[in-house]
Amino acid sequence: MTQSNWSDPPSQTAFPVAKAGYPFIFASAFATAVFALLGVGVLAVLGLFVTGFICYFFRDPDRMVPTGEGMVVSPADGKVIKVAQVDQTPYFEGACTRISVFMSVFNVHVNRSPYEGTIRQVTYHPGKFFSANLDKASRDNEHNALLLESPAGKPVGFVQIAGLVARRIICSVQPGDLLKRGQRFGMICFGSRLDIYLPPETEIRVTVGDKVQAGSSIIARW
Repeated sequence: MTQSNWSDPPSQTAFPVAKAGYPFIFASAFATAVFALLGVGVLAVLGLFVTGFICYFFRDPDRMVPTGEGMVVSPADGKVIKVAQVDQTPYFEGACTRISVFMSVFNVHVNRSPYEGTIRQVTYHPGKFFSANLDKASRDNEHNALLLESPAGKPVGFVQIAGLVARRIICSVQPGDLLKRGQRFGMICFGSRLDIYLPPETEIRVTVGDKVQAGSSIIARW
């Protein structure tokens, strides 16, 4: 049986919400209150539903993270849409395996570190906004690439990719920061994708079509 623990302190609320969602929630709630005071019932009810969905979208549940040696966890909630060998990548030298996880608007969008180690590089690339489930999104879309070095010196690349609707990538770490496996490091607002790049000798534990959860689903092991 796989043991697990908390990578971040558990939330003190029953329904934790990511801080990035507060401005959207407050704006929607304010507009809803204005419509209600003005007696515009239809818009007030619609605003209530919109506010509820925004709260749902920015939910940030606590996750128990596997503690076994060599386990790589998913950095995102969603569906595995690609597992492929890549001959070269701009994120680190040599061939590697890429795992792509697509997040719909109904998935939790808080991103977590796939492994423990030191952030060596964070590189933001402006770009286009193709649908994130398309293969060309990895190359052409706006994205933020992070390179982590494990305590054993293994490189792990993970890339936040904006999608057709997503227009805001949030990353709270910088080079030199130490991350625990499963620790929160950012999010992408309103639908997106995460690509994970691992050394070719890594044992892959997922296949296309699998549903995964950030921080708790084991996607690979070395």
